[in-house]
Amino acid sequence: MQGELNETSGVVWARGAVATDICPKSLITAQSLGWIEEYLIWKRLGLPLTADSNVRQIEAFLVLEEQVLLARQSATG
Repeated sequence: MQGELNETSGVVWARGAVATDICPKSLITAQSLGWIEEYLIWKRLGLPLTADSNVRQIEAFLVLEEQVLLARQSATG
């Protein structure tokens, strides 16, 4: 099964408590990349999320926001 760790595979990417034995770039879909780009624009411009915002987009933004906060916390000790 793709992405399943086995004894002979090695870690190709790790950060904090997260690690993978396959290239994470190959797991990023066009939609995921789009949400990351939209998230960066949303943050930079301080735009509100509106009632007509896509629920999956809102969920993606919340996940990204949580990861940014966790990264900042771990960087400050």
